[in-house]
Amino acid sequence: MKKLKIILQYNLTYKVLIVITLIFSLVFISLSKESKYSGNEENFSCIILNYEIDGNKLSLDLKCKEKIKGIYYFKTEDEKLAYSKIKFGDKVKLKGNLTTPKENTIPNLFNYKKYLNNQGIHYILNIEEIEIKNSSKNIFYKIKNIVYNRVEKIPYNEYIYTYILGKNNNLELETLNNYRLNGISHLFALSGLHVSIFSLILLSIFKKLKINKTISYILTCSLLYLFSFISGFSPSILRATIFFTLISFNKLYNLNITETNLLYITFSLLVLSNPYIIYNLSFILSFTTTYFILLTSKYFKSKNIIITLLSISTLSFISTIGLSIYFFGSINPVGILLNIIFVPLVSYIVFPVTIISFLIPSFSKLLLISSSFMETLSNFLVNFKMTIYFPKITLTEVFLYYLLLILIIKTKKRKFIFLIIVLLTFWLIKPKFNYNDEIYYLDVGQGDSILIVTKNRKSSILIDTGGKIKYKEEEWKKQKKEYNIATDSIIPFLRSLGINKLDYLILSHGDYDHMGEGINLIEKFKVKKVIFNCGEFNNLERNLIKKLNKKKIPYYSCINELNIDNNKLYFLNNKDYNNENDNSSVIYTELNNHKFLFMGDAGINVEEDLIEKYNLKDIDVLKVGHHGSKTSSNKNFIDLINPKYSIISVGKNNRYGHPNKSVLDNLNGSKIYRTDINGTIMFKSQNNKLQIETFSP
Repeated sequence: MKKLKIILQYNLTYKVLIVITLIFSLVFISLSKESKYSGNEENFSCIILNYEIDGNKLSLDLKCKEKIKGIYYFKTEDEKLAYSKIKFGDKVKLKGNLTTPKENTIPNLFNYKKYLNNQGIHYILNIEEIEIKNSSKNIFYKIKNIVYNRVEKIPYNEYIYTYILGKNNNLELETLNNYRLNGISHLFALSGLHVSIFSLILLSIFKKLKINKTISYILTCSLLYLFSFISGFSPSILRATIFFTLISFNKLYNLNITETNLLYITFSLLVLSNPYIIYNLSFILSFTTTYFILLTSKYFKSKNIIITLLSISTLSFISTIGLSIYFFGSINPVGILLNIIFVPLVSYIVFPVTIISFLIPSFSKLLLISSSFMETLSNFLVNFKMTIYFPKITLTEVFLYYLLLILIIKTKKRKFIFLIIVLLTFWLIKPKFNYNDEIYYLDVGQGDSILIVTKNRKSSILIDTGGKIKYKEEEWKKQKKEYNIATDSIIPFLRSLGINKLDYLILSHGDYDHMGEGINLIEKFKVKKVIFNCGEFNNLERNLIKKLNKKKIPYYSCINELNIDNNKLYFLNNKDYNNENDNSSVIYTELNNHKFLFMGDAGINVEEDLIEKYNLKDIDVLKVGHHGSKTSSNKNFIDLINPKYSIISVGKNNRYGHPNKSVLDNLNGSKIYRTDINGTIMFKSQNNKLQIETFSP
């Protein structure tokens, strides 16, 4: 026993363990890249690990031959009600087809394929038929189902779902987003904080019941593992539970292992049990924060609870800066102060009341009052915007940040603090050193959106916003979160390039698929000026103008040209055709001697007028008119302008049949790129050279 204690107290043991664990994880993942499925299977026998019903969509996490993500759309409301009785652990027989997850088609945005692959999931199962064979006899699944059924029947259960079941999808999206913007979203995802509170409550109860100390710890650990199972084994919860277990045994048996080394053991146990966990964001953030708190704990000892909270909050913020910028592209320094308010609020009021409400449902009104106060406070504070946005950074840059942070702690030398400030400043201004003119033809489905960025990020111009036409649907089909082109794609993409304002938003014409996201964009992002096309304003344009007037954003219509740095955008179509498509702005520009032509939805009549009025020859890049419709791209026009590259912005399997075969034949002399096939198409223009990059799904 004595020799074992000596080994356990030897620091190098744990560092070697970490290295071995990481090597094992990477080797395991490398060997598991091949799926056990060929992709042609149609029938599956699986166990339901997790499920979620949102509108008419049923999402399933399935354990079959391997983990699979299952998607099923209910055909009727009665069918939805029938499947609402689905349970964890149910054995099901499924019929459907396998598809591989898609890559992000706009650069720097969320990659769903990578996200699933990092969980060991290679396929999505599009389910056609579901047959529930039998319920699980596993005692843990039975307990989990009982807990879920109980929570479902409790009124005002949004935060009970959050803190007991680890599911925050019942909270309003705006509320969740405001928590995130305030830098306190970690309080609303199960984490070590909640495990600490839960364990303290349990130990206090056992102490009052005069239960033996050893038995108290064993019971507490057992209940924590049950809690982890019910909440879906969230990595942050599991990390805190294992860490608490090791600390308990360390105390009970006087092993004298440092808490840092216990964290190393916790890390290794989690990675060995699930090698894919090293890619989990919750796991990464949880371990990073805990590691730096332990590393600096000796410097932050104070009897004053406010100073202690401020110290921990500051350190937590500093320790996650690199990861927050890499994964989210932003940080909120005010979050340090807000945590001093919200951590006690959650720790001493909301979370304990949540547990009481679960045990005694009549207390749920008190939970409603406390949580409503918290939400109101967060919604008020979000108006004081202090978020700092960063362009996309690399993993190498993240590693450099943490190397400098460790050097500061280990050496206590201030010069490394200066280097961190320099590094963060460089990240902010890095786009200014981009010497390319860039044009992005964004994949926004059936619509247009084109970003022009001049070198050194001096100017940024967005031509059209895209817009997905929404059709009225029955209430039971509505999903909580609908994809929004502006907030989910365009704005995050702009921020990833280091663009925090648009100098110009040019709307080629008033069709929804070209300007439908205009209001969302100006509400959520800074736009300096807006340019409309010629002709009368339609209802969509008038509604946008009301918003522009309210926000005091200047707008213009039917202009001839626009000066952008050393370039000009020429608006070639100034004639009123009394037709929204033909009134489209047709824009011509040259970047580093490369000719670009943007046709909007202009038709054949406009093309004929352009031929008569302008000498348009040897265009380098043509944005094809009207998504490749046969109403545009007449052969005479295409032969005259002789494009080198033709870009068709079009939605996959669109109901209009775009692009038309005759148009593709007319464009045959050029290299054709399509957003439905190639995703976003990027052109970089520098020193008379044109580089092309695509982002295929």
